[in-house]
Amino acid sequence: MFTQPHLTDERTATEQPKVCIVQKKDSGNLFAMKYVSRNVCIGRGALGGVLKEVELLASLEHPFLVNLWFSFQDEEDLFMVCDLLAGGDLRYHLQHQVEFSEAGVGLLVCELGSALDYLQKQRVVHR
Repeated sequence: MFTQPHLTDERTATEQPKVCIVQKKDSGNLFAMKYVSRNVCIGRGALGGVLKEVELLASLEHPFLVNLWFSFQDEEDLFMVCDLLAGGDLRYHLQHQVEFSEAGVGLLVCELGSALDYLQKQRVVHR
């Protein structure tokens, strides 16, 4: 279904979720695949939170939110395949001090407001 991503076998107890780019074989479309060690989740007592994240993301659909296309697991990891944000997210741009035009800021505020309004209507609280 997807081309084989390059995953490392190096696992540590402090491991954070990782993201790699995968390509769907039949369409050539690129996606972001977030993955995290099942053992790390279990060890941290975070497995329930990860499963809730999957359930929540699967229930949401909005043009200004990242879509979860599907999720799966193997013996070692939990995987979530989502839209690829090739240009980076807002946090990336703010951390790298990218300057936005006034019109660009206006557009970002409108998109953010639309997404937050949708989340509020879905009774989702984002922290």
